[in-house]
Amino acid sequence: MFSRMSITKSTRSYSDNIRRLREALDAADAVVIGAGAGMSTSAGFTYTGERFERYFSDFAAKYSFRDMYSGGFYPFSEPEEFWAYWSRYIFINRYMDAPKPVYDNLLALIKDKDYFVITTNVDHCFQKAGVDKNRLFYTQGDYGLFQCSRPCCQETFDNESMIRQMMEQQKDMRIPSKLLPVCPHCGRPMTMNLRSDDKFVEDEGWHRAAERYEDFLRTRVHQRILFLELGVGYNTPVIIKYPFWRMTTQNKAAIYACINYGEAVCPKEIERQAICIDRDIGKILEDLNEI
Repeated sequence: MFSRMSITKSTRSYSDNIRRLREALDAADAVVIGAGAGMSTSAGFTYTGERFERYFSDFAAKYSFRDMYSGGFYPFSEPEEFWAYWSRYIFINRYMDAPKPVYDNLLALIKDKDYFVITTNVDHCFQKAGVDKNRLFYTQGDYGLFQCSRPCCQETFDNESMIRQMMEQQKDMRIPSKLLPVCPHCGRPMTMNLRSDDKFVEDEGWHRAAERYEDFLRTRVHQRILFLELGVGYNTPVIIKYPFWRMTTQNKAAIYACINYGEAVCPKEIERQAICIDRDIGKILEDLNEI
């Protein structure tokens, strides 16, 4: 429906776009937030630089990768070392608070609105900020959940206790073998509940969240909707970006707002209904709260 050749950027000033976005937010009957990795990056969940060196300098020295993301794909030869790496990864990106209050500032803007959040992020930041879990659809999984690696069942398992034990008891980049997570049903190794292949488990909670999201969209289809896209790139545009574009074209009362550092664009087909701001998400949310 949309061609990348028809993508356009805003030519308006920053102050004009902020004013327009504030007005669109105030006037909206409903707000649909779509959040991607750029949201958490703005909140301080960076995977490179000082944060990576602080928690993974030993792995970096041994294996020469220079960011957490690359380390996540490294073929560790032993599961004890694999889980030493991943328990740290999960702990700092799921159970530690984000360094900056970006999610809190977003909630301050939408808490009194009729809203729903769809996100590809798996770090639980929306829940920790206080977003109503019944208004949240976490499409790609959750660092805080394990699943069977086979999988033998469509069930997920809370991992906080196990991850904390792995963190406390690991030594020399290894966890004790007794802490290796196994499926309670079939005894196979557990893995993270992250969508990476066709083995991703969509459990009962996932399906309920998907149904609530679809119901929200269906029952507000003709209202003045603000589709607020935050930090969504082109890794998985079919989940948030393309549907937001399509729903905006189908509803002339809708507004599409794209906030993305370096990729704030929209199709020409919805240019008159769009607000594109190429700035840091955290700064924009602060400014919106001050208007």
